[in-house]
Amino acid sequence: MPKAVVCRELGPPERLQLENFASVPLQPGQVRVAIRAAGINFPDILMAAGEYQLKPPLPFTPGSEAAGDVVELNDAAGVAVGDKVIVKMRFGAYCDETVAVPSQLVPVPSTFDYAEGATFLAAHGTAYHALIDRGQIKPGEVLLVHGAGGGVGLAAVEIGKLLGATVIAAASSEEKLAIAKQRGADHLVLYAREPFRDAVKRLTDGRGADVVFDPVGGEVFENSMRCINWGARILVVGFTGGIGLARTNLLMIKGASVLGVRAGEAVRKDPALGEVRIRALSEWAEAGRVRPNISHRLPLEDYAKAMRLLIERKAIGRVALMMR
Repeated sequence: MPKAVVCRELGPPERLQLENFASVPLQPGQVRVAIRAAGINFPDILMAAGEYQLKPPLPFTPGSEAAGDVVELNDAAGVAVGDKVIVKMRFGAYCDETVAVPSQLVPVPSTFDYAEGATFLAAHGTAYHALIDRGQIKPGEVLLVHGAGGGVGLAAVEIGKLLGATVIAAASSEEKLAIAKQRGADHLVLYAREPFRDAVKRLTDGRGADVVFDPVGGEVFENSMRCINWGARILVVGFTGGIGLARTNLLMIKGASVLGVRAGEAVRKDPALGEVRIRALSEWAEAGRVRPNISHRLPLEDYAKAMRLLIERKAIGRVALMMR
């Protein structure tokens, strides 16, 4: 029988359970996908703890992205048995198989394996939406990427460089910065070495960053307002380090904007945005210009350990669950 990670009680990853479940018959228009890999994202952890904006009714299976093979279909157009696909979902990815509709499926780039397919669209899609739709970054601008050793941070480094920005990558370890450099970062800032706002000013001859990509929040967000150029755009991508407060005097003096980034919600409001985004990302992936960095691949039964890698900031890039 197929297995799934199930949340029956809100809390830390250790409260989740691995359970067998029965396959359900397909309804017309549906496909069955044998999941080969699932990506771990920080919202999965928040959702299982009851701390995310989306609160599925219990019980539910965490996970918003997976990759696998189409093994069955029932009158579903545009898809065939044997297709290697990415599955987009709001939750439900930590399992051996899932039922989906064709609109949830995207071909896995031919240059990717299953784990890379399962860790691609959430992080790179967020970075794309942040930098292009929200930040409207231009060639030659300075992009400061916080949390540059994380999955979404590394994606922002890659895409920012691809778009012609000068990328300053800030992270908590030399190992993470080494990967950011491999992905195109022009300058590296270790948080523990010097205050990053001083480093940014030094690297930009006092001008500051034009765009700040911030999945961290807290003091990182607050200090970012002290190293920005005129007309800067501060992109609020997440708050893994806490909730930051915006000092309106600093924003006014710099003519700056603070922009919230919700890539998934933006597509639900305007599906055309998603079509453009996926087409661009798929083309870049096929051309070898973007690729997830996966530091850990663990079996499905090690779901709690995999989630802990994100909580304890031990992952560099992405973590994937692998199904047998």
